[in-house]
Amino acid sequence: MDVNQRYSIAYKELKSGLHEFQFVLDGSLFQAFESTDIKDGNLTAQVSLLKMEYEMNLDITIDGTVRVTCDRCLEDFDLPIHFDGKLIVRITNEVGEYDGEVMWVLPAEDEINMAQYLYESVVLSLPYSRVHPEGKCNPDMLKRFNIVTEQEFAAIEEKAQENDVQSPFKDLEALRNQMEKDEQQEK
Repeated sequence: MDVNQRYSIAYKELKSGLHEFQFVLDGSLFQAFESTDIKDGNLTAQVSLLKMEYEMNLDITIDGTVRVTCDRCLEDFDLPIHFDGKLIVRITNEVGEYDGEVMWVLPAEDEINMAQYLYESVVLSLPYSRVHPEGKCNPDMLKRFNIVTEQEFAAIEEKAQENDVQSPFKDLEALRNQMEKDEQQEK
């Protein structure tokens, strides 16, 4: 089934009032939009549609997981996603531009295509940094990247600060900086 058909709501035959829909979002949705970040998905979208004469208000909740690559160890993992959103669909001959919050449909159209909205909602729900929960990264990959833990990093920083205080070159660097400053003032 075409991804646009699969994620469409046939609203023409619906009576005014509240209607509930459920969509399963999987890898086919992300493949259709050629997503490079999301490799697969197992999500459910709950849509509550309040139909009025010339407008529909949709409340959308998306829950589930998407398969992404860990930014730290480069292995794929399932990342939990939650999204709550609202979409207004206006039925009018004056077609406006879809902006993520308002969708315009002509009276002759009989379906609302939700595919793009659902895809964008999931993508926008992704965190900026996509990493395994602490301690779940592949230890072999971390060793290859020579990544240190926060405790190890703090110890390295502390040792560097101690060495900096004891360094005889610190005084020489300060003297050099002062001499350069004096030379610039003489010019």
